[in-house]
Amino acid sequence: QVQLVESGGGLVQPGGSLRLSCAASGFTFSSYFMRWYRQAPGKERELVAGINSSGGVTSYGDSMKGRFTISRDNAKNTVYLQMDSLKVEDTAVYYCNVAVKGINFWGQGTQVTVSS
Repeated sequence: QVQLVESGGGLVQPGGSLRLSCAASGFTFSSYFMRWYRQAPGKERELVAGINSSGGVTSYGDSMKGRFTISRDNAKNTVYLQMDSLKVEDTAVYYCNVAVKGINFWGQGTQVTVSS
């Protein structure tokens, strides 16, 4: 079965960096577009970034452009999210996502808290 396991969240000061990882299993990882989403308290889940199957094409939400970088290692079945210049408003639970045969799968999420 499809499994997505996020890691790498934590507490960081404004201006700091974190690198999130999402380990995938149960499907042919190298064939699928992968996405990161986030959800802050009281807000709807929003798209953070996406990456195509080869890693050659990426896209970002407007507020993340220039600060976040999505990448993947198909040999390790892992997708990453490098987050730099973090802001208080980046505080959220970050989720990994894949759509397999029309079904959306989510990880359990990893908490990112940006605070001084």
